[in-house]
Amino acid sequence: MSKPVNTYRRYALAGATFSCAVSIGFLMQFSEPGYAGHSPANAVDPGIESTSNPPQISKSPLPALPKELDKEVSLPSDAVFLVVSRDVPIGLLPNEESAPNLGCEISLVAEPVAGALVNLTVQAPCLAGERLTIRHSDMLFTDILPEDGSFSVDVPALAEQSLFVVAFANGDGAVVRTEVSSLAFYDRIVVQWQGDTGVELHALEFGASYGDAGHVWRESARDVSSVASGDGGFLTRLGNEALKEGKFAEVYTFPSLTAKQQGAVALSVEAEVGETNCDRSISAQSIEVHRGEEARIQDLQVEMPNCDAAGEFLVLKNLLEDLKIARN
Repeated sequence: MSKPVNTYRRYALAGATFSCAVSIGFLMQFSEPGYAGHSPANAVDPGIESTSNPPQISKSPLPALPKELDKEVSLPSDAVFLVVSRDVPIGLLPNEESAPNLGCEISLVAEPVAGALVNLTVQAPCLAGERLTIRHSDMLFTDILPEDGSFSVDVPALAEQSLFVVAFANGDGAVVRTEVSSLAFYDRIVVQWQGDTGVELHALEFGASYGDAGHVWRESARDVSSVASGDGGFLTRLGNEALKEGKFAEVYTFPSLTAKQQGAVALSVEAEVGETNCDRSISAQSIEVHRGEEARIQDLQVEMPNCDAAGEFLVLKNLLEDLKIARN
């Protein structure tokens, strides 16, 4: 009942103010004439000569009360309520729904496998179809999370204490560590780039020519079984061709400590001239890890021929160090 009390206070204050104003007015009207009416009887105007019969000063009657006091002040006798709304209530308002949880739980598992590879498994059902970037040491590549939210890939390790990071475009991601003790048995060469540059990594084992069995590249990549027998190396390609301006890497692995023969493996970086790379500069980067040692990194900058040379290959032989394989 706080509103009626406030209303009474409002009207009571108005009444008190009104009464105070009337009293002040009454006092002023009463006091001034009264004071004049009580002037001393022997008071004489200095401009009039004194006589034995001084003039009689008539006393003024009391002033009449203002007419406003004759009117009755009508104060409300009932409580006054302030109306907020005249609408009829429609019922209880619905309970506010809790905000949805926009977080996405991402699972990243790393498991070392044969050939100093690490099998990475990403689980993120709420990010299905999204672009993801995987980083390991200085190597990184991009792919797309399938519609079931599960992604798996074998990544060549570049350090015995391997750290892997998966990141999505919205900032979500995960990190995992694992140990790859078998890395010391291998030599590993990485070439990576971004976009459609036409870059390729080629390995010619023990004097092989292009197209021979010892020519290892993306069209003849082999698999991890080749290193188990010590016959030769294999190539791993990372990245999704469907992504515009995606990041890609090709990794050549050779079992240096278990090879059955000795000799050299010639390594080269090549780029096919095409409409997407002709008459412009392309960039790439190489990473070399020899038998578990610290990685060596080199940036590559190549000026491509003009577009009249489309279909030809630019061979960059001296950018990578050939492997020297000794029988063990």
